[in-house]
Amino acid sequence: MDSIDFIVLRTLCAWRREHRHAALVTVVRTWGSSPRPVGSLMALRDDGAVVGSVSGGCIEDDLIQRYRGLQKKKAPEVLTYGVRADEAHRFGLPCGGTVELVVEFDPNQQLLSQLLESTSRGGLVRRELNLDNGRVNLAAVQAPGPLVYTASMMASIFGPSYRMLIIGAGQLSEYLATMAIFNGFRVTVCDPREEYNRLWSVEGAQVLTGMPDDMVDAFKPDSRTCVIALTHDPKLDDLALLSALHTDAFYVGAIGSRKNNAARRRRMLEYLDQPPELLHKLRGPVGIFIGSKTPAEIAVSIMAEVIAVKNGIALPAQYEIAHEKNRLEAAGV
Repeated sequence: MDSIDFIVLRTLCAWRREHRHAALVTVVRTWGSSPRPVGSLMALRDDGAVVGSVSGGCIEDDLIQRYRGLQKKKAPEVLTYGVRADEAHRFGLPCGGTVELVVEFDPNQQLLSQLLESTSRGGLVRRELNLDNGRVNLAAVQAPGPLVYTASMMASIFGPSYRMLIIGAGQLSEYLATMAIFNGFRVTVCDPREEYNRLWSVEGAQVLTGMPDDMVDAFKPDSRTCVIALTHDPKLDDLALLSALHTDAFYVGAIGSRKNNAARRRRMLEYLDQPPELLHKLRGPVGIFIGSKTPAEIAVSIMAEVIAVKNGIALPAQYEIAHEKNRLEAAGV
């Protein structure tokens, strides 16, 4: 499953290919609490069809009424919702919440196709909209960045979907892969053990059967990739993790007890001759501490940590599994 942004852009591109009038709506600023973050997208067709979201639903309803039957316009419009308390209540915004939107009309279908094609090949693309005349410029960039919004322009950087490479095709991997797919990740699972890979049942996840370290090298993890080892088998996990640690992957981690993770670090330091600073990037036991016991709960724990790291959230120590288990043991719990 693709991320919601690309679902919106792909759907909008298809509408424009059919010569339907349509608008692309982008959240450009928020104040106070807001249901959707800056950069959120929504596409609106002239008959009221909608994909994506810029709020909890009430703003979408107003936009449908405002632009139903829209005809071609040139200059984008800027709308603000929730300035007054009664308006915030009317549009379902939290107390004090305000959201500012840019609405651009009939985006160029060829440029939308070019954007989707470039990102599908792994490129990062900066899309800049001139707010005075509606013209769009696309440019390749080397690094992701936040939405930029001024009085005269809006610029967003689009890139390929986030990727997750899972080492091991067991039950826990199936739960984690399912959650990752629903969160917009492209999931690949690697397991050379036939008794595991032939039983894999998660639709939408690619299965590789080579040795994990070779597959990591071939996968070429980048800053939008996470690599997670879930086999509990050092012969499969260790070299794959080591290969991943030498890439730009934003998250590299492994399942296992505190004892097993400590032993893994010792092996990498003493037998694989790796520098201590490299292991600072290695996460384990993976996940956040929620008292998880079942494979499904453990997958929730891991997915939550991956999303937090992806979004640049520094989790406090009490969310670390090792920290909390050590604390509970010291307290005799």
